[in-house]
Amino acid sequence: METISTWFGALDPTMRVYWGIAIFASLVFLIQMVMTFIGIGDADGADADFDFGGDASSDGTLDAGGTLQLFSVRNIINFLLGVGWGGVCFSSSIGSRTLLAFVALLTGCAFVALFAFIYRQMRKLEHDGAFRVQDCVGQVADVYLRIPAQRQGEGKIQYSFHGSVQELPAITDGEQIPSGAKVRVLEVVGDHTLLVERI
Repeated sequence: METISTWFGALDPTMRVYWGIAIFASLVFLIQMVMTFIGIGDADGADADFDFGGDASSDGTLDAGGTLQLFSVRNIINFLLGVGWGGVCFSSSIGSRTLLAFVALLTGCAFVALFAFIYRQMRKLEHDGAFRVQDCVGQVADVYLRIPAQRQGEGKIQYSFHGSVQELPAITDGEQIPSGAKVRVLEVVGDHTLLVERI
């Protein structure tokens, strides 16, 4: 520990700042990563609602549509990570403190963009296997139990969704539809009943 203190004390004041930012941001980044992997880091509760062009998201980086939230705890840490390590890595090749600061800031912005891109790609890989009855609208299904005419009762249809068959209650405004007929779903009535027509 004394060796680390001696090394840190011998650094140029500017380098102390960059190293301090890099070490702090790296520790917080690692903690965030561990919390995310064990499932308790999904909500970034300290995020500000300054999103540009989209809805706020609980993950603190992107919403479901991939919109970047600029002011979030996660993005601030990503930015500081880039600034700190950018300053440390480029200090030996850039003599001007002003230019080094500019390059470090650019590196911070690049880190934010990079992690946003990685997160967006990860979101694209996610598969939402949850069935929503609204997904049936406009789709073709098979009548399983006959559907009485003029909404005088419910029948049942079978709808194939990602390899599984869903049985859903259905009504029609037209004539009775027998079992085995093909129907098209027009709309959802109530919570889960489907209005269909024969095709």
